Order: sequence, then C-alpha cells, then structure tokens
Amino acid sequence: MSLRSSFLTQALFAFSLALLSQPLHATEQYVTVQLSPYQSHVVLGGTVVPARQVTIAAQLPGRVEFIAGTEGDSFSADTALVALDDDELLAKRRAVLAQMGNADAALRNAGVQFTRELVSPQSRNTMSGMGLPGMFDQMFTRNFADMMGYQSPGMERSADLYSRSTHIEQARHAFMQARSQLDEIDAKLRDAVGYAPFNGVIVKKMVEVGDTVQPGQPLLVFAEAELLQIQVEIPARLLSGIEEGDTLMARLDVHSTPIPVRVVQIFPMADPKRHTVTVKLNLPADAPAAPGMYTEVMVADVNAPKASFPVVPATALVRRGSLPAVYVVNEAGNTELRMVRTGPRTGAGMVTVLSGLSGGERIVAVPGPGLR
Repeated sequence: MSLRSSFLTQALFAFSLALLSQPLHATEQYVTVQLSPYQSHVVLGGTVVPARQVTIAAQLPGRVEFIAGTEGDSFSADTALVALDDDELLAKRRAVLAQMGNADAALRNAGVQFTRELVSPQSRNTMSGMGLPGMFDQMFTRNFADMMGYQSPGMERSADLYSRSTHIEQARHAFMQARSQLDEIDAKLRDAVGYAPFNGVIVKKMVEVGDTVQPGQPLLVFAEAELLQIQVEIPARLLSGIEEGDTLMARLDVHSTPIPVRVVQIFPMADPKRHTVTVKLNLPADAPAAPGMYTEVMVADVNAPKASFPVVPATALVRRGSLPAVYVVNEAGNTELRMVRTGPRTGAGMVTVLSGLSGGERIVAVPGPGLR
C-alpha cells in the first residue's frame, strides 16, 4: 500500500506540473515586465448623487389637490408636479377684478367731469347747485372772495378744476391698488403649483393627495437623472494631490471594474468637525449607477514615498476563481501560471502589480484559449 500511495503522489505531482507549465508556443506574444513609479493611494468611500436636486416645498397653506406621479417617474422641464387647492384664491381674484372695474369706471367718470369743467366751467352758471342753495353758495363765496381781495369767478373755477383733478388721482390710485392686489393673488396662484425646474425624476414623495400642508413643508424631491456624480469627503491632507479636471479611478458597489471619474468641484471650506473637504466627481453617462449607491474612490497619497512596481498589460491578466494571475516564462522556457495582487489601472491600458512579479520577467501578453 505504501508503494502504491507513493506512486499516486508522484503521478499527481507530475500532472500538476503539466497543467501549470508548458513549452513556449510560437503563436503566443510575450512582453518583458517593466517597472513604473507608483504612488500609493487611499481608498475613500463616497455616495452617488444627482448633479442637481431640488426640494419642492409648499409656499402657502392649503390641501394637496394633485401629484403628477410617484418615485422613479420622469418628467420634462416646466411640467406641473404638485398643486394645492386654489378655490379661495380664485374667489379673491374675482373680487379684486370687480374692484378694478369699479376703479376704472370711477377713473373714466372723473376724467369726463374734469373735461366738462375745463370746457364749460360750472362756476359761470349762477344757477348751479339747483335753486337757493346754489345761489347761497355763490353769494357766500363771492362775498368771502371780495372781503379777501380775490375775484370770485376765477377762484371758483380753480377750486373746481382742482377738485376734478383730485378725483382723477384718487380713482387712478384706487385702480393701481386693486391691480397690486391682483398681482399678489396671481403670484400666490403660481406658488400653488410646483413645476419641474429641469428634466428629471421624482426621487422622494413626502405627501399624498388630500394632505393639508403649511408654508415651508417639503412636498417632494426632484433630481436630474441624466448626469450623476460621486460625492466624497476627502481628508484635507490629501487635497494637494488633486485639482479640478483631474481623473481619478472609482469602483461602484455593483461593478467591480474601476471606472474613470473627473473632478468637477472642490468645496472651498473644510468641515470643522471631521476636517474633510467635499469633492464632487462626474460619472460617465453609461456608468451602472443610481443615486444613493455606495462607491469607492482612489486618491493619491502625496505624503507617502513613491515606489516602483511592475506594470503589465490588462490583457495579460486571467482569472482563476476570484484571483488574478498571469502566465510567466520560467527559466526552463516553459509558461507557468502565477497568482498576483493587482493595483490600480493606468491610462495606457496597463495594470500595476503589487506582488507576485518582478521587473525583467517575461509574461504572455494575450493568453490564448488553449493555454492551460
């Protein structure tokens, strides 16, 4: 039994070597591993957020009469999203319109009276005022004017013209006051309806039709769905290594492959409690992301010393389970499968290898399907 066990062990060992090592094939392409300066990175957690997001709140008290949709529904700009009951405002508007009509009629009447006084002065009519009261008024006005040294006909006409012009001003002011009330009511009617400020989706709905709301109460959250961003809090000591326009690598929670993201905004002030600065990065349009997702962003640690690490083409990596590996040419001229630990990708389609390879070794650049 011992001889048989030893024979089986040797056979399994030889079979394993045959699987992991094989002669060179002329059809395979080989590259020499080069060393490249590598800056260590810090992985920071962030959140996917919409590029623009607004909270539509109630501007006046009332009852919710209309909601355009629910969470996830898309709407174009200027679409009515939510509306409050406006019956009371419409009633007030009709009353103000009636006041404007009365003020306009009074203004036109005052203008006619002023024109009549200007063309045919009533002060010349000795019988104005109808009968004895009119005659008494003229006698009293004439006697008073004579005592004061004025000519009564001119004084009476000036007083009448001034009175008619005063009526015109009063009617005009009444009309302007009613018009101001109408503008105020129209503004409230506009505030009774919440419109979409841009193309987007309803992210969160806080009320239902029939709810009674007060001014300032949030009704729903509306966000832009076309452009998503990553919001990450970066320690202040790492800010010297990034600036607006830089491209960083990020990994989404639902997608293990790193994707490039561009820095679009660096907030000017740090959080006084956490000593971090908020940074926003644009995600590619085809990124499989949604608002609220967790993501990781790799930021260069400028305070750590630089080191040189091997870099290999991304096409040279193969997967054996969850571990990356490359085919390396050994001293005997055969290829062997070697597990490696990879770092971030570079812009030239290369991948940094943190362990498992050394500079100067030869690897298979593009492993063929028959390579085992």
